[in-house]
Amino acid sequence: MTTKRVQIKLSHGLEARPVALLVQEASKYDSTIYIESGDKKVNAKSIMGMMSLGLDNGEELTVTAEGADEETAIVNIEKFLSSEE
Repeated sequence: MTTKRVQIKLSHGLEARPVALLVQEASKYDSTIYIESGDKKVNAKSIMGMMSLGLDNGEELTVTAEGADEETAIVNIEKFLSSEE
């Protein structure tokens, strides 16, 4: 299992379009991927779960991945969340 704290650097936070793109990114991997913020933990491959977090630019979250490609998944999800659109 790999875990990493990530700060969101998307200018508009995780609105509908960026959430959809993040779910697409997470779905590329066989690993189980979770995003945690505060007391909520959701499957990164679930668009409804991700929308329920209501994350904004500058917030920190924890990305956890477990599986054969967990390290690649964490690296690429961090790149996505850190890309200033």
